[in-house]
Amino acid sequence: MRSENTPFYGGPLDGRVLPVLTGLTGNPPKWYEVPVPDEDGGPPTVYAYRRVPSGYTKRLKLQRGWKYEYEPAGRERRTLKWPWSAPGRRPEPGA
Repeated sequence: MRSENTPFYGGPLDGRVLPVLTGLTGNPPKWYEVPVPDEDGGPPTVYAYRRVPSGYTKRLKLQRGWKYEYEPAGRERRTLKWPWSAPGRRPEPGA
């Protein structure tokens, strides 16, 4: 597996550069979650980081890479959006 050194901004990992495994496309995952065990034996605290572009080149505006930014609200959960379940497309009763 290939890994990429990725910087972290904000939260408990602020300023660190960690090797993150990349996927089949060569990009790191969109979300990086860090579980921190609780001292009292309770459930671990999970810190979430979102992948954002690191910057762009001046001339061609090509992306330079990725970085992770801390999300204090946690990871957003998304629902599936099917084309046939769009709002306003409900069948009328009796049709």
